[in-house]
Amino acid sequence: MTALLLVRYGELALKSAPVRREFEGALRRNLLDQLAGAGLESRVRADHGHLYVEVDAADPALRLVARVFGVTSVSVAHELPTDRAAITARLLELAEPRLPPGASFAVRARRTGQHPFTSQELARDLGGDLLDRFPDRHLRVDLERPEVELFVEVRGPRTYLYFDRVSGPGGLPLGVAGRLVALVDGPRGALGAWLMMKRGCRVGLVVVPSGERFAHEVLARYDPRIRLAPAPATPDAWPSALAALADDLQADGVVLPLRVEEYAGVLGTWGDRVIFSPTVGLTEPEVEERWQHVAERAS
Repeated sequence: MTALLLVRYGELALKSAPVRREFEGALRRNLLDQLAGAGLESRVRADHGHLYVEVDAADPALRLVARVFGVTSVSVAHELPTDRAAITARLLELAEPRLPPGASFAVRARRTGQHPFTSQELARDLGGDLLDRFPDRHLRVDLERPEVELFVEVRGPRTYLYFDRVSGPGGLPLGVAGRLVALVDGPRGALGAWLMMKRGCRVGLVVVPSGERFAHEVLARYDPRIRLAPAPATPDAWPSALAALADDLQADGVVLPLRVEEYAGVLGTWGDRVIFSPTVGLTEPEVEERWQHVAERAS
């Protein structure tokens, strides 16, 4: 393995210890599913609060990890022992091609564990080391709006250096919150399914022809195990197709692309199954805008 991705998760960290372990295990499995689905070999390890993905190809892995639910952000990181001289030497080496003449920069340092320096002291000293190393570049320290940020995370005996954060979708890992089925007829149905996936639900899709691109080109990239079923030709048969898929998947609820005026008409028509419509309060322009963001992340 030649590259290391540092993966952060947010909401999981708020759970109790047993639930957190369960959710973290689901997140690890989902990361491996995404990477294996793309033919990338990888290993995942953890410490308290982070996951680390070891993989051969950083760029494609970064894009895949950034679409895994539960991930808040991910960085390509460089790992080394927590040794003050080693940290300085590696940071200077990595920073050299990233700091053009006249650039402003900031060193952001964090640490966990016991060390003979504080986070502020480490950031200050490393910033001084950079200024001393490149005096002819006329670099400037700017802690408010730097052009270049250099991140240093000291986590016990290991230290991680990185320069960028790619945001993830956040939410909860797929599979921790039950099963649902969704009707995908276009962007409203697709967005509704995606929002429930973000809350940790495995969602099977009944896809009408107008929703095929949304399901196959976007939603399936967020869940390599997603179950897709074609909808019957006539809309009157769509509820039966949803019910059949729900029975097959043992799903407890149905996600429908409803608008406010349509909601009352479906209440009581699904028996014991819960009806979800997370886009019910959204206008068409709002649906389009949010779906565009979802689709761009999957590209």
